[in-house]
Amino acid sequence: MKIVQFIKEKRRNLGLTQTDLAMKSGVGLRFVRDLEQGKPTLRLDKVNQILALFGSEVGVIKKEVEDE
Repeated sequence: MKIVQFIKEKRRNLGLTQTDLAMKSGVGLRFVRDLEQGKPTLRLDKVNQILALFGSEVGVIKKEVEDE
């Protein structure tokens, strides 16, 4: 699942508006709107502020590479 879908789904399941989400996470409403509209460049610290409300965070997962 993409981050955008995850955040939208969690926000809606909790009955929060975009404004509510912005206020609770400490980011601006414009950031929430940009995020949910799929803006390709976003600050990860702000994304993590939102994800923290849902007990999640952005992380790195190492892919296994096949030997050539």
